[in-house]
Amino acid sequence: MKQGPQPFFSAPGFFVPARHLRIWAFLAAMVVMVLAGAWAQDQDFGLKNLQGKVLDAKDASIKGAIVYLQNSRTSDVKTFISGDDGSYRFAALSADTDYTVWAAFQGKKSPSKTVSSFDTRKQVYIDLKIK
Repeated sequence: MKQGPQPFFSAPGFFVPARHLRIWAFLAAMVVMVLAGAWAQDQDFGLKNLQGKVLDAKDASIKGAIVYLQNSRTSDVKTFISGDDGSYRFAALSADTDYTVWAAFQGKKSPSKTVSSFDTRKQVYIDLKIK
């Protein structure tokens, strides 16, 4: 006598072949992966951006100033040359690290400012004034 597929779970009136359970498990895993991907896109994984302008004593924009960004953990320094409107931008900074930012132009330097790890904003704006 030939026997059909063996049930993984059976109850009176309920029969689910093992191959169907594998399909359902696969579909459930796919749903979990899609939901996890959507959640991950909503997260920025602890990154923030810093931007601002370099200004002179009369609040005019300074083109070509060098903006320095120092990582407090590693002491690494990144630089950015301010644009036509004096703007600068540093992207994808670690949110759990403090940074120091300052600008220099023609032998003059702005006061240093701190980007704190306690600042929870994802977009930080700091203008740097060179006098």
